[in-house]
Amino acid sequence: MTSRFAAANALRAALLSSAALAGLLSTAALAQDVQSLPTISITASPEDGAALSGDGLGEPGLAARRLSTADTAALLRGLAGVSLNGNGGVSSLPALNGLGADRVNVLVDGAPIAPACPNQMNPALSAISPMRVSKVEVLAGITPVSAGGDSLSGTISVESAPPIFAAPGETLHTEGKLSAFYRSNGRGVTGAAEASVANDTFSLGYNGSWSRAENYKAGSGQTVRSTLYNVQDNAVTFGARRDGHQLTLQAGIQTMPYQGFPTQRMDLTDNHSAFINGRYEGTFDWGTLDARANWRRTRHTMNFLEDKGGTAGGGMPMDTLTTDAGYSVKATLPLSARDTLRVGNEFRHTGLDDWWDPVAGSMMMGPLTYWNVKDGTRNRVGTFAEWEANWSPEWTTLLGARNDVVWMDTGAVQPYSWQNRLGMGMMAMANPDAADARAFNARSHTRTDVNFDVTALVRYTPSDTSAIEAGYARKTRSPNLYERYAWGTGGMSSSMNGWFGDANGYVGNLDLKPEVANTFSTTLSLHDTTHKAWEVKLTPYYTYVQNFIDVERIGTLSNGFVKLRFTNHDAVLVGANLSAAARVYEDEDIGAFRLSGVVGWVHGRNLDTGDALYHMMPLNALLTMEHRLGGWNSAVEVQATARKDRVEAVRNEPKTPSYALVNLRTGYEWGNIRIDAGVENLFDQQYYLPLGGVDYADYRGGGSRGTVGALPGPGRSFMAGMTVKF
Repeated sequence: MTSRFAAANALRAALLSSAALAGLLSTAALAQDVQSLPTISITASPEDGAALSGDGLGEPGLAARRLSTADTAALLRGLAGVSLNGNGGVSSLPALNGLGADRVNVLVDGAPIAPACPNQMNPALSAISPMRVSKVEVLAGITPVSAGGDSLSGTISVESAPPIFAAPGETLHTEGKLSAFYRSNGRGVTGAAEASVANDTFSLGYNGSWSRAENYKAGSGQTVRSTLYNVQDNAVTFGARRDGHQLTLQAGIQTMPYQGFPTQRMDLTDNHSAFINGRYEGTFDWGTLDARANWRRTRHTMNFLEDKGGTAGGGMPMDTLTTDAGYSVKATLPLSARDTLRVGNEFRHTGLDDWWDPVAGSMMMGPLTYWNVKDGTRNRVGTFAEWEANWSPEWTTLLGARNDVVWMDTGAVQPYSWQNRLGMGMMAMANPDAADARAFNARSHTRTDVNFDVTALVRYTPSDTSAIEAGYARKTRSPNLYERYAWGTGGMSSSMNGWFGDANGYVGNLDLKPEVANTFSTTLSLHDTTHKAWEVKLTPYYTYVQNFIDVERIGTLSNGFVKLRFTNHDAVLVGANLSAAARVYEDEDIGAFRLSGVVGWVHGRNLDTGDALYHMMPLNALLTMEHRLGGWNSAVEVQATARKDRVEAVRNEPKTPSYALVNLRTGYEWGNIRIDAGVENLFDQQYYLPLGGVDYADYRGGGSRGTVGALPGPGRSFMAGMTVKF
């Protein structure tokens, strides 16, 4: 109880400081690249078609963040509207304004990546190492239709480094980089290498990295089971350019031998992914053209690691094979000094097979192969048109419309057995999966959704120190393959599906309708005339979702877990993001200081049941004080989160107490060498992740003595790293 009050008081103090210094706090300090503070722009003008509420990271900002994580999604921590749903050590699921997983349009080098797993153990951002990321853009809420469809909450775009070319007059350009990082908690290590060779026309580059960690320890000293991971990432990039045209080809392989999942019943025991991407960028008299094509194949295996009582080679093998392929074409046409038109078209294909091999000697898991999804396909064709008009220096409007046609299908499925199971000395046990499979196979599986999105945005800039933006977005998302086609209602079969970290069982629904989100949002931005000294930005939003894909209880599992079926409801989300930043003090001898921060709050409710929506982040704040002097760049962070009281009862979502964490980091760069050091959770605070789910691995391993609690966060971790360029 004492620690709870202490954490609550720490949160209250942090938030009161935030209010008192509202003119001094901003996400921009976290989102913009940290250059020399006397010349840095605190804010940046939004890109064409982007909302004021957009956020992002460039290479300098990313460099400081790579020290503390091997999880690409964790690089987004501190950007306005972003929260992270717990998953594996390199597989966090980002959420924007309370809507996560498939409801976020996540693009890696311009392409969406469908999870090749019924537990989303390999989400899109896990497909690219933090060492390969060179740019991050986040568009939350009012998202232009040109930024993508088939999503509700916005777009996260992650780009790898573009090809490097020789400068004019340089015959041959070569460069390289070696990096190494160590994190004490879990004894995590990362090593990376980059190399490029180019002239002014052609470029060839390589990027490779390897990250590994053992189970981390919580602030109490408890080892948090199933938090270990091992991942290797390799990519080659070829580029060619001439006369305003550039072609980029990229290919790579990712190998993940294992990754523990503390909130899931299974673990990742093997994951291989190979991809080929192509991009063409051209400038013409009439405008610009951006065309991309992508192909990716992922082979994924789940089983039990030792923390859950198994080994990588036995237990209960489950396999998934996914193929993603598609293209996108976008043309930007400046029609006049006032009007710009953007038009585009894209096609996305996902093919999915998900099967569970029989286990020799098992009465329950055999004698046949269990087909969770067989010959599953999900295809989407999207077309959009977007008109941006600069009516005057004060007024800008953006209008866009988009149509996405999604058609899905799957083949006949099969349970482990079509007969009742017999046990030694036992009566015949009911086999619900056999009846479920017959009922599923008797129905047509083909589904076609015709979806429409609309964006209307107006921006008013009354002076050189203020801007206000208001808009409406209608966004639509069709169900994924598991939400529609996971068919088994048995205790074992249903509990193998679900990416929510609650260890419950999930069953699909052939009759699901697409979700439709109607979002109203306003952003007020106040700043100095140069965009360099200070900024305050406030973005309240309201989202009403028709046919929100939530769940209903259809049964119980052992030990208090429940079986849930996906079903449509109506829901509402209300929230706000406050961010600000300011240069506090400058001195040639002492250096420059900047204070920054972001505060977020969201409330979600199922209108049909009155229950809270799952994985809603409680009130939270991240405050940062940065200091720069010559090659030194240091920061102190205070991360505070309120108690999570509103939870979704139908899933038995755990409540979590409030907490406050302090993080330190420093880095020094001279010439071609950069050294980084830091401490996460300086005071070794024991806390529980509000969006982390349940600690099922501890329950399965016997440590919880029959009860399941919330997942503890990592305790103190010392970090060190070095990067050498040549």
